[in-house]
Amino acid sequence: MAVEPEAIDTDVAGLGDKVWDNAREDPDAVQFLRPDPVPRSWPAQRSARGGALPVTCLQFRDDVLTLARGFVAAGVSHGDRVGLMSRTRYEWTLVDYALLSIGAVTVPIYDTSSAEQLQWILADSGAVGCVVETAGHAATLAGLRDDLPALGRVWQIDGGDLIALAGDGRVIDDAQVDVRRRAVSGGDVATIVYTSGTTGRPKGCVLTHRNIQCDVSAATGVLPELLHPGASTVLFLPLAHAFARLIQVGMVHTRATMVHSAEMAGVLEQLRRFRPTFILAVPRVFEKMHTRARQRADDAHRGWLFSLADQVAVRYSRAMDTRRGPGVLLRLAHALCDVVAYRKLRDALGGRCRMAIVGGAPLGERLGHFFRGAGLTALEGYGLTETSPALTANLPSAMRIGTVGRPLPGVQIRIADDGEVLAYGPVVSPGYWNNPEATQAAYTGDGWLRTGDLGSLDDDGYLRITGRKKEIIVTAAGTNLVPAPIEETIRAHPLVSQCMLVGDARPYVTALVTIDEHVWPHWRAARKLPEKSVAELRDSPELRSEIQTAVDRANETVSKAEQIKTFRILPRDFTEADGELTPTLKIKREAVRERYADDIDALYRGH
Repeated sequence: MAVEPEAIDTDVAGLGDKVWDNAREDPDAVQFLRPDPVPRSWPAQRSARGGALPVTCLQFRDDVLTLARGFVAAGVSHGDRVGLMSRTRYEWTLVDYALLSIGAVTVPIYDTSSAEQLQWILADSGAVGCVVETAGHAATLAGLRDDLPALGRVWQIDGGDLIALAGDGRVIDDAQVDVRRRAVSGGDVATIVYTSGTTGRPKGCVLTHRNIQCDVSAATGVLPELLHPGASTVLFLPLAHAFARLIQVGMVHTRATMVHSAEMAGVLEQLRRFRPTFILAVPRVFEKMHTRARQRADDAHRGWLFSLADQVAVRYSRAMDTRRGPGVLLRLAHALCDVVAYRKLRDALGGRCRMAIVGGAPLGERLGHFFRGAGLTALEGYGLTETSPALTANLPSAMRIGTVGRPLPGVQIRIADDGEVLAYGPVVSPGYWNNPEATQAAYTGDGWLRTGDLGSLDDDGYLRITGRKKEIIVTAAGTNLVPAPIEETIRAHPLVSQCMLVGDARPYVTALVTIDEHVWPHWRAARKLPEKSVAELRDSPELRSEIQTAVDRANETVSKAEQIKTFRILPRDFTEADGELTPTLKIKREAVRERYADDIDALYRGH
């Protein structure tokens, strides 16, 4: 089965042109808000005093132009690759657009990347320069210079190097940048995004200006409620990820206002301060929001009230999808719960946020209903780095919770005989940099991208993702199992942080479970257990009994052959720093299997 695409204009120019268009058409529109303190501001912004610093469309164009002249003066040519290693901040966007505007290629690098990853990405891409954020990044890169013969200049944001670079650009006149900008075509490479992945060495995914332009045009065209002048968001996901990058370009495309938030720890304060109209997040953020809300209610001895509000929100949302809608009693219960519970949840996001874009991994169906019932509609979508990245999306006017929506304009989706989701359209990458073998393997003979995901299309064209093709578990008895739905059910328990199923070529299915470190002290105290760590109490009968309830609930959803026979509680949670999670909080399964091999062996000992 396949879904045919709506038409979309593919005759596009470079991404940088929109910055100049915005400055001409609405110069005073606020494109960005820079939270205090603003380090070493650009000349066009020095007049502002106190509070958040607004950056208008005209000021942003001037900043981009100033830095673009600097890159030209530094010898960065059309098609040259330049690395960009930084947290989410204004300078990230500024460097990106300055490079795009002169036809250079941005190579994003996660600020948490190891020296080995940094060396590989810069070497494989043949980067001629690199912008880094901190002195630590610069020191790491300095130790790699002998292995990077193509690398010329390195600029450190926190060291004031971008200011110096802008100064160097005074010898370049504006006309030279305009000539470079107008020479950029839709088919030119805009960026090479190295997929963090859950296995193997990162591959450099090539995305053209046309790929990104078409994806942004399609997304903004069907989501006018989210992306429009006057809309705003606080972006706290790493811009090295294609999902966040899409929003960055979409905000510039629609002249909406964006606030960069570099620290996840301070994002709630930023949300309360800037009161965005929508947010962008991965499902794990929503899982944690739900868990924290439950925990706060338990701490106030109002856990029963949260449980009631939780049930009412889900029932209300499900009723919204029926012909009759919510009944009188349900509407009354919902109104009461809004006063005592839902409003507080929305206030934590600033009070104006009514919608969220969710991607990066599947959002649980029940969680989706809870948040919609609580007044925050989570619009789940789907895509890959290789698709710029969005392929499908639920819309406020066309939503089916539990699915990832219908294809965006210009996108075709079909399901292969083995259940793999295939994609085709102008948003699909032309291939991987320097890797013809990987490129050939990623596409079918007739040019459709193999996504690696398993899914199904319903009669109305809504796509449902059921798991990853590579993650299918085949037990020694020949039972095929997609782990994601079972893991999701176990993670719904408030005490559980992560869950990973094991069982490939094993006699039965088992699970590794980690405990939420924020919930743990409260749970332990409520049961009068000693003040000890998870590592010290992971085999206690009380803790195992609690996790067993989550496992039992998950086992009820599958056949006997697919059920989890036993589980192991790990001594600590998975972290990105230890290489167990990707930057979007997906489990790196091979890394976890290697690190916890002894725990896994213990699950099968004596069989």
